[in-house]
Amino acid sequence: QVQLVESGGGLVQAGGSLRLSCSASGSFFRFNVMGWYRQAPGKQRELVATAARGGNTNYADAAKGRFTISRDNARDTVFLQMNSLKPEDTADYYCYAAITVGGAGAYWGQGTQVTVSS
Repeated sequence: QVQLVESGGGLVQAGGSLRLSCSASGSFFRFNVMGWYRQAPGKQRELVATAARGGNTNYADAAKGRFTISRDNARDTVFLQMNSLKPEDTADYYCYAAITVGGAGAYWGQGTQVTVSS
């Protein structure tokens, strides 16, 4: 059974930093893509950043310049370093992992809450 276990959320003041971690386990296949999405209250889930096994990364405009995604391929772990946090970054952050770039064999974590106070 595939599990994605997230950690690192919490409450931080505007301008602060948080580092999210997500470890995947239980998959027979390696995850080609791992990343993060977020969902704020009353809004749709949206992309934050993804990282492919080969090193390519993709960021939402809101994340560029402030967030950095990285992976430990050997441990199927993905990290999201979030700096210069803003109140509008407040959301539940979900880890995402997929076997193919197209999204086949995709799994989601349970979510970790990030709250940025002004």
